[in-house]
Amino acid sequence: MGRIGGGVASARGSWFLWFVACAVVALLPGCGGHPKDVLTPVADTSPQSPKVEMLIATTRTRSTVPGEMFNGERARTPAFADMTISIPPSKVRKEGQVAWPKRLPSNPATDFATVKADDLNVDQAKKWLSASVRKTPDGSVLVFIHGFNNRFEDAVYRFAQIVHDSGVHSAPVLVTWPSRGSLLAYGYDRESTNYTRNALETLFQYLAKDSEVKEVSILAHSMGNWLALESLRQMAIRNGRLPAKFKNVMLAAPDVDVDVFSQQIADMGKQHPQFTLFVSSDDKALAFSRRVWGDVSRLGAIDPEQAPYKQELEAHKITVIDLTKIKSGDSMNHGKFAESPQIVQLIGQRISEGQTLTDSRVGLGDHILVATTGAAAAAGNVAGLVLAAPVAAVDQNTRDNYAAHVGSLAGADGTRPAASKNCDRTRPTPNCTH
Repeated sequence: MGRIGGGVASARGSWFLWFVACAVVALLPGCGGHPKDVLTPVADTSPQSPKVEMLIATTRTRSTVPGEMFNGERARTPAFADMTISIPPSKVRKEGQVAWPKRLPSNPATDFATVKADDLNVDQAKKWLSASVRKTPDGSVLVFIHGFNNRFEDAVYRFAQIVHDSGVHSAPVLVTWPSRGSLLAYGYDRESTNYTRNALETLFQYLAKDSEVKEVSILAHSMGNWLALESLRQMAIRNGRLPAKFKNVMLAAPDVDVDVFSQQIADMGKQHPQFTLFVSSDDKALAFSRRVWGDVSRLGAIDPEQAPYKQELEAHKITVIDLTKIKSGDSMNHGKFAESPQIVQLIGQRISEGQTLTDSRVGLGDHILVATTGAAAAAGNVAGLVLAAPVAAVDQNTRDNYAAHVGSLAGADGTRPAASKNCDRTRPTPNCTH
């Protein structure tokens, strides 16, 4: 009887969630917020606006949606592209901000706008890199690896903003891995970084062997730090050490277990790059991650003045920049490194001088989901969706993510989850029919 009653309750819960989702989705059209799929190239109608040209290296799948270019699914082989982003003049944009278009097509005079987006094969990507490196004053390359909950366009425009605002003169390379851009796709995103590890190591190996490349700097954010560290570790183990030209590795709000990080650094050997760690103890995204990973501290949220962290950081000669007291427009306090003009300029200065040295669309409803998600428990997620439902009607970011949240709990297509006909009667199974 207990199992039957539980099955009925589960079915009722699923139907209720499905009903709430349908009711909210019906309210969504016509609300404000910036459009998605903004990467369709437009004419350069503002030639005086600064331009950032970058090489894209990705393990995402090519999208059939106009303006999206690459989606959040995993490709069998890496793909490459040459993109140029127009940045609006400083009189209409504050440093640290991405000026998303309010409508399409983008206006280069007021918005971030894509003015070139060309697919490249491997040989063309190598030629692009060679030509771009020769234009730099020091033969340097900057590799950026984005974090969790990033659509392709998020990563492209954020990197363009960082390159422009930092004033860095290195050849910019964006490594973008398959993130579904949804708060509840945390597990999928994490596995996507592991999926991309070999591809990133291959890129690192190529940069190490390219005689034209004299210096490599790496900037990683959030979950992208796991990918960067694992690829560097893998390269060090394979080659016996890391190349001397890998000078700076900047870890911004790293979503990495502190104990695992210690082992990764040890595996890289004594000759490793100069690591700079950006931490913020008020990082709400990393607080969520800590709950998911068994209440183990995340590297980006530690107090660097407390033992044993202080001693370990000093032993590995890791520079720490504490951003806790810095205020930014990021309500999750997870993207301070990119939104603070002073920090972005510091990054550029350190890269340019060869010295030691984000961005997710998270809405109010997503904050509710974070608050109600304990170790990704289904009950908490359902409660969060019910609470977030009214918010989705008025908050653009929550609205963008809501369908994905519902899909992860109520069926991939947002409809009522199908009942399973092959049920084990010896134990409770969700959505079973007996």
